[in-house]
Amino acid sequence: MCAAQPEGSSQKIAGLSSEEAKRRLSEYGYNEVEERRRSVFLTVAKKFWGITPWMLEVTIALTWLLHKYVDTYVVAGLLLFNAALSLFEERRADSAVTALKQRLHIQARVKRDGEWVSLPAREVVPGDVIRLRAGDVVPADVKIVEGKLDADQSALTGESLTVSKTVDDSVYSGTIVKRGEVTCIVTATGAKTYFGRTVELVQLAKPKLHMEEVTASVVRWLLLMVALLLALGLGVSYARGVNLAQILPLTVVLLVSAIPVALPSMFNISMAVGSLELSRKGVLVTRLSASEDAATMNVLCADKTGTLTKNRLSIAEIISLNGFKEDEVAIFGALASNEADKDPIDLAFLSYVKQTSNSLGEHKILEFTPFDPTTRMTQALVSLGGDEFRVYKGAVEAVLELCHSPPSERSEVERRVQTLTEKGYRVLAVARGAEGVGYTLAGIAALSDELREDSPRLVNELSELGVSVKMLTGDALPVAQEVARKLNLTGPVEKMSALRSRGDENEYAQIVEGFHSM
Repeated sequence: MCAAQPEGSSQKIAGLSSEEAKRRLSEYGYNEVEERRRSVFLTVAKKFWGITPWMLEVTIALTWLLHKYVDTYVVAGLLLFNAALSLFEERRADSAVTALKQRLHIQARVKRDGEWVSLPAREVVPGDVIRLRAGDVVPADVKIVEGKLDADQSALTGESLTVSKTVDDSVYSGTIVKRGEVTCIVTATGAKTYFGRTVELVQLAKPKLHMEEVTASVVRWLLLMVALLLALGLGVSYARGVNLAQILPLTVVLLVSAIPVALPSMFNISMAVGSLELSRKGVLVTRLSASEDAATMNVLCADKTGTLTKNRLSIAEIISLNGFKEDEVAIFGALASNEADKDPIDLAFLSYVKQTSNSLGEHKILEFTPFDPTTRMTQALVSLGGDEFRVYKGAVEAVLELCHSPPSERSEVERRVQTLTEKGYRVLAVARGAEGVGYTLAGIAALSDELREDSPRLVNELSELGVSVKMLTGDALPVAQEVARKLNLTGPVEKMSALRSRGDENEYAQIVEGFHSM
């Protein structure tokens, strides 16, 4: 346990005592979503329960009654082999997942007994006072009591842009702090957090195994054929006056022959080989049938942000105004940016300038003011060749107000902004000028979350294979529609509530569970 002493008035905010924290830990439990783990006995017993094991168990009973002990031992061996192979693969995957979780273990700065200490995030309890700064992953649902920050909530909402949070605002577990420093009080931990409830929904999914459906279908058809043959044989025997008791052993043999005892073993072996091949490519399979579930899917639900896109803003278009050039607009926007803040909009302008002009030339930043939620702009005082001027970057309305743009220019800019917004772009304005002289609107820039280079190709390949791709996002509708257009995704837009009311919800649950296991 290492001490950490943040500066500021946060020292006045009292934290929990060690005794109170221990009491709350026993009341609320650890700050983690408890995995639904079965006991070893139930895990082993489950391998002998289901359509496939029942089929083999019936075969064992019938061959034993017919005194075909060799067949009994062979089928029993197959049953044990199936169970052992499945258990071995899943245990190996569990060990890998456990090791991975230990490596991803995070710490939290917590105030205990009046001192700031660093504790494992799982030991945080409701009521704890914690300190968050740039780069931290929020360990629990918290309420800000001091300071302000910009948070990346893309893992929860799909929104690529950061969200500003200040006193009395809530910040959810799993959010990443991009800028700022705050003192917070923990309001919820573990499964009670916003993120924890989402994880529990995935754990509740109980998909049907495709392998068992195929096996059951094969067995049904074989039993139907055998039943027809038995009916025909019994009818002929009865017509000839043969004692039916004499052909009972033959009847049992025919029933046993209808059970494909080696089929489950072949399925398990093929899935084990598939899991091994996937592991060589860096894919961790935690459930033996997960790869088979993924291979037989007909609908792929893919998250937009970070999966289909890079979760990184980039400049898609620049419109220069009032005699300025596009590269000048980009440079002004980059000058009003600070790479150290890791703000996605700032990084987009800086990256664009590096890719186009490679540098900011002889511009020298004398003073930089980060984004202010009240003005909705960032600004910088710049020196070039002995002359000083200011550059502004921010919301279009705020920059237009700063420049005192005439009605004609304002209406033209608003028309262009509306067009870009309908395409799903985030639009910012850039201005240049000096105090006492006035400011001139240099241009507007359209930003978007850039697609991954391989996304269009993969979506097209999946479509050719007959897999329907559905994009999941909590982003604004125009943004989602523009990404769908670029990916050539067609079909209606559906809300989650509508999906829950549909009869094929289980189809989607199977997909979620299948990929959750990989």
